[in-house]
Amino acid sequence: MKFVCALLFTLNLLTVLPAEEHSFLNNGVTAHRGNSVAWPENTIPAFESGILAGADWLELDIFLTKDGKLVVTHDKTTKRVGDQNRNVSDSTYAELKTIDVATDFRRRKQLTRTECPPQRMPLLEEVLLLVKQQHKTRVSLQPKADCVKEAVALVKRLKMEPWVGFNDGNLNFMTQVKQLAPEMPVFWDRGADTDIAADIKIARQRGFEALVLHYSGITPEKVQQIKAAGLEPGAWTVNDPDLMQQLLKQGVERIYTDDPSLLLALKNQ
Repeated sequence: MKFVCALLFTLNLLTVLPAEEHSFLNNGVTAHRGNSVAWPENTIPAFESGILAGADWLELDIFLTKDGKLVVTHDKTTKRVGDQNRNVSDSTYAELKTIDVATDFRRRKQLTRTECPPQRMPLLEEVLLLVKQQHKTRVSLQPKADCVKEAVALVKRLKMEPWVGFNDGNLNFMTQVKQLAPEMPVFWDRGADTDIAADIKIARQRGFEALVLHYSGITPEKVQQIKAAGLEPGAWTVNDPDLMQQLLKQGVERIYTDDPSLLLALKNQ
């Protein structure tokens, strides 16, 4: 399989609709860091591919740089994904742009630079403007540092409230989202051994829309408790088809996956 990163995802491939004519998908498939099984995670091609695959939500991670830029990356440093090791919050965006964040993906997939050319860390604004060109897929922002205020301000400046939600396990961050933008959905990420009854109580009190549990802790009983409370039950992060089918049979309504095309195929069977 050739990973030609010139994906030809131009704006004319997507129908740009007036803001009042949203027709967002609702299939319970969240493309984790984009379509990251096929493209380097948290890069523009990964998000383009997640949209084209038909996921109803993309998921991405955000940090604030030294010079106040919101960037899309998962780790505190660039060591895992890149060809340099920089601390994101201690670096300027100009410095971070010099890093090839496709390095780890290319190495793991045993690809050449022709098959998978270098990729730079995108600004959150770039990804949001990409998402705004279509009305099928939305994007959930996961703050990996204290930057909720800045992220919400950017979303509002771009008038993108209908396209955006937030997810994370940090209760303070997710509460702040609802304080600043109560209309934006919150997918509250929880661990395998979390106290479901306590989590449901907190989620309802704070206006969250979903509880997303680590897949290893999900049971049919927990799923029914979440549904009975009027919340969406979800699972993170699942790439095995047998496990996907098991979770769907248990009533899980949202699955985070690196392979959205696989999950969509299973759901469409």
